Amino acid sequence: MKVTVVGAGNVGATCAQIVAEKNIVQEVVLLDIKEGISEGKALDLWQTAPINWYDSRVTGSTNDYSKTANSDVVVITSGVPRKPGMSRDDLISINAGIVKSVTENIVKYSPNAKIIIVSNPLDVMTYVAYVASKMPKTQVMGMAGILDTARYRAFLAEALNVSPRDISALLMGGHGDTMVPLPRYTTVAGIPVTELIDEEKLEAIVDRTKKGGGELVNLMGTSAWYAPGSAAAQMVEAIILDQKRIFPCCVKLEGEYGLSDIFVGVPVKLGKNGVEQVIEVKLNDAEMELLKGSAHAVKSVMDVVDGMNIL
Repeated sequence: MKVTVVGAGNVGATCAQIVAEKNIVQEVVLLDIKEGISEGKALDLWQTAPINWYDSRVTGSTNDYSKTANSDVVVITSGVPRKPGMSRDDLISINAGIVKSVTENIVKYSPNAKIIIVSNPLDVMTYVAYVASKMPKTQVMGMAGILDTARYRAFLAEALNVSPRDISALLMGGHGDTMVPLPRYTTVAGIPVTELIDEEKLEAIVDRTKKGGGELVNLMGTSAWYAPGSAAAQMVEAIILDQKRIFPCCVKLEGEYGLSDIFVGVPVKLGKNGVEQVIEVKLNDAEMELLKGSAHAVKSVMDVVDGMNIL
């Protein structure tokens, strides 16, 4: 089994490290356009194998996609962050071009790979990769819900002074301020979270979750990488080991939740075939309205991409 991570920045390198340390594949390939970066990080990671007791061979490549051939799963983290003076449309145009090119090169050498998108804006980049890959919708998905849910659970664990392992939660919608955390589907060791925390504190945690990425950028001056890399690695593991895990992931909807031709986060079953099932949970009117609002926000950015004639 083989996994490729495209983009050897903080998120990509973290994902490659965690996948290697799980010892679930024969090879992890790290690819980047910057000369020597992926080779150097891959070599550094490989030298941890005797210390951390894993056998997965870690190799690096500078823009040579032939090294990624026959990958079972590919994680795409490529893209640029928004810089001062750069408009949203500029960012979308640049990253859409990058994700399109990367996806086409990946599919050329690994036509049966499952593709996980981490590049931002995530929901729309998943759309770009889906169109560029010409693959079934089950093979192209975005990582967002696992990260957002992890932040939500971490904040709850802190507020309740409990283990984060005992918190189960669901979050839907787009990746960003319009995401839809669902307290009704949040439990602590099976106990509804609404019985353990007052409404005001819970609303504050939901709001903090929605702004979780921005909080980290304000603290560090750059985007997060430990949690996003870990979230992508968890998706890789579920596919490689055919775990049938239920995760919130960004996928194409075709009628589910009354939404069509849109890419948003919903609960899915992940296994060896990629997205093996889209799970429809019952939402009340208020929750459905929030989900539709989030989908509308994503669709507006998809329309921007369509207007650029990139695809």
